[in-house]
Amino acid sequence: MSQTKQVKQLDRVIIRFAGDSGDGMQLTGDRFTQESAVFGNDLVTLPNFPAEIRAPQGTIPGVSSFQIHFADHDILTAGDRPDVLVAMNPAALKANLGDLPKGATIIVDTHDFTKRNLDKAGYSSNPLDKLGEVDDILAGFQVQPVDLTGITVEAVKEFGLSRKDAARAKNMFALGLLSWMYGRPTEPTIAFLEKKFAKVADILGANIAAFKAGWNYGETTETFVVQYEIKPATMAAGTYRNITGNLALSYGLVAAGVRSELPVFLGSYPITPASDILHELSKHKGFGVTTLQAEDEIAGIGAAIGAAFAGQLAVTTTSGPGIALKSEAIGLAVMTELPLLVVNVQRGGPSTGLPTKTEQADLLQAMYGRNGEAPVPIVAPQSPGDCFAAAVEAARIAITYRTPVFLLSDGYLANGSEPWAIPSIDALPKIDANFATEPNHSTTNAKGEPVEEFWPYLRDETTLARPWAIPGTAGLEHRIGGLEKGEGHGNISYDPANHDRMVRIRAEKVQRIADSLPPLEVDDPSGEAKVLVIGWGSTYGPIGAACRRVRRAGYNVAQAHLRHLNPFPNDLGDILKRYDKVLVPEMNLGQLSRLLRAEYLVDAIGYNHVYGLPLKAAELAEAVGALVGQAEGRDVDLGEHGTNAPADHEEAPAR
Repeated sequence: MSQTKQVKQLDRVIIRFAGDSGDGMQLTGDRFTQESAVFGNDLVTLPNFPAEIRAPQGTIPGVSSFQIHFADHDILTAGDRPDVLVAMNPAALKANLGDLPKGATIIVDTHDFTKRNLDKAGYSSNPLDKLGEVDDILAGFQVQPVDLTGITVEAVKEFGLSRKDAARAKNMFALGLLSWMYGRPTEPTIAFLEKKFAKVADILGANIAAFKAGWNYGETTETFVVQYEIKPATMAAGTYRNITGNLALSYGLVAAGVRSELPVFLGSYPITPASDILHELSKHKGFGVTTLQAEDEIAGIGAAIGAAFAGQLAVTTTSGPGIALKSEAIGLAVMTELPLLVVNVQRGGPSTGLPTKTEQADLLQAMYGRNGEAPVPIVAPQSPGDCFAAAVEAARIAITYRTPVFLLSDGYLANGSEPWAIPSIDALPKIDANFATEPNHSTTNAKGEPVEEFWPYLRDETTLARPWAIPGTAGLEHRIGGLEKGEGHGNISYDPANHDRMVRIRAEKVQRIADSLPPLEVDDPSGEAKVLVIGWGSTYGPIGAACRRVRRAGYNVAQAHLRHLNPFPNDLGDILKRYDKVLVPEMNLGQLSRLLRAEYLVDAIGYNHVYGLPLKAAELAEAVGALVGQAEGRDVDLGEHGTNAPADHEEAPAR
């Protein structure tokens, strides 16, 4: 009979599942995430998988991991350092050990710690055999060796699977064990398995049996004597679901189509990490969505521009390498002044770079990566759920101002997830396509008789947008193209003065978008901060968590985050001047800081990492604290809130 289990209350925990890319770690992490979402915790996830289609089994390059941070309060990041590591083989242990704080729990599947696998991972001896010895590399950790594979194979014997197929269910055993340890509801996972394997009874039975065996192992074994409880988080009233950035962005595009009453057309070529948007939008024909998987990037955007000319909400999705191929066509959309959403889910570069890792190094590419003076508005979401609102906003700008718009997401946002409050459709902005339906210019013919004509480059006085006429509308026949056009009438023009005028009008049109933007929000609780930390995109979470740490330690710091990067908000310059120091954290070598320095002549200081991973809040907090110390002329000690804080000590905001 097992001893009485203890229940320990926690306010947060960070778990990382890690194993070979064939061990099902992404599925395991996703299911644990869904269980936590159903339970009501706030959560943020970080999937991390190899770029190779199938790296050699058991090697460090083939390690796949999934990290989840869940809590009973508002959190912003997936966590810097895991409290718990589930390692399925030696490579998974070695690849992740350096990220663990002392005292962390390590649950290890002992089955794969064979000499062959140890050699692949670069171990000269089995670290599990050294526990408690002088050369124990796992000293200081709570190590729990468990034969996950062996127990799983035994648990699913009745289903008659081969040993190889039976062993594949070990990820469900691990999920069951962790679900028991942290009091996760099991019904969502069982329902998922019943749906996924409905037509394969043996596989269904084996996975459910393995999942239940993991739960029962935690309940009955004396190895695990503590169960942990993390209460649901307090959230604003509403209906929530767990959502990834790519899924939220897809839903945002559908919603933009509904609110503009335009059919949505996606012309795309599959590329990591943007392909999920193509996959998702292909499911929504019922909302008037058409998807075209083109033969290459250029064909994808070419088809989208054609759809825009025909009066549809046109979208093309890609990553940085695809933007390079699409650049000439983006310039065509600038010249023809057609609405077009260009979604760039950024990844590590240059060239093929790090296809499955995150980066935000395409800002200058989006800003300047075309020939000629070809300004394009840029919108960037700050979290997975925010990808929805950012997509709607990008569509509003594109349609209202007749321009292509960049939507800059990244791999962290695309694959990461968080709880998302489902908005009411009626609460979303109404987007008016305002198609041209009548001639817009009066003139006379050769006989002196009045004639009504349609001029495609007459402009709205407020937005400078040219009219958008659906081809085939009687009396509105017109032509547009890549050659420079005469202002108003739209005939081809090589006149130097006209070209200068048209270039300036297109630039002014983009700048006028700023007049439609709300004031930039600045989080400066005390009003006494001398340091402003400003960022864009997915750095929102680490910046927010770092600023919380600095404030908890008793120091003042302000935070602002940019959604609109071209044009900048009208009040940005005045905000920057209010602070003695400006820190710009980015996952690049200083692209936004360069733009701010050039535009506003401020000494923007860059905090730059390009690891292919999100910024770490604890390390960023130390940098913020050091800058606060410089600005205030005193030493800053973050104490327990700095990098030595236990297991990503990310606090809830002060109430």
